[in-house]
Amino acid sequence: MKKFWNFVKNEETSETELIFNGPIADETWWGDEITPAMFRDELSKISGNLTVWLNSPGGDCFSASQIYTMLKDHKGKVTVKVDGIAASAASVVAMAGDETLIAPTGMLMIHNPMTMAAGNKSDMEKAIELLEEVKESIINAYARKTKLSRNKISKLMDDETWMNAEKALQLGFVDGILFDEKKEKMPFVPKEEPDEDNSDEDKSDEGESEEEEPEEDDPKKKNTAEAMMYSVSRSRNSFLQKISASTEPIKGTPINQLEKRLELLRY
Repeated sequence: MKKFWNFVKNEETSETELIFNGPIADETWWGDEITPAMFRDELSKISGNLTVWLNSPGGDCFSASQIYTMLKDHKGKVTVKVDGIAASAASVVAMAGDETLIAPTGMLMIHNPMTMAAGNKSDMEKAIELLEEVKESIINAYARKTKLSRNKISKLMDDETWMNAEKALQLGFVDGILFDEKKEKMPFVPKEEPDEDNSDEDKSDEGESEEEEPEEDDPKKKNTAEAMMYSVSRSRNSFLQKISASTEPIKGTPINQLEKRLELLRY
């Protein structure tokens, strides 16, 4: 049987490293699955701080829930390092880390739970109810780690969201990126998206708190603003005003009278 674990004692940190490499299942069929029973046996041999190198496409969500709980209950700091992929149920295991890091080339994927069902209409309805409850249980793990709203997480699961290292860090699914000291040390503060129902109230509150005082009229600023404005209608109106001004009757002495006066001055 292929072992997914490999105990490595880090002399500098006194941490035990455990390799988590393979699909997650409640029992093994091909010899490369990781089952809760196998994981419990190996985890019981470890004390103190633990680093889990995670690379798994996922699998059974209930088995993943058991492994998640074991890691959360472990006495000592648990650091999860995603060096390959943490997809589907494996992404739930990644949430168990007191600190979760991901390789720059790593990937994380979340989606809605799936199942197979057979039977009549009542059986199908029960299967749907079960899927809905399983989804809520998975959201519990994501929400505790990311601090995102449940609605936001639900939408990400509906869309089957794939995340590279940068996106996973931005959304809060990981605490840092491996080999990047600055990003590992930067705490992620997720921005809660306002609920749709309260969006109008938030806008009204902002409007009341941020009242702008009217600016005093400044002739210089006004002229500058007008000089920078351009529109076809503005140019047309200005041109028409000039034309109308040029066609107005001329006021003053007619030229024929001036010519007569000049003739008189000659004599």
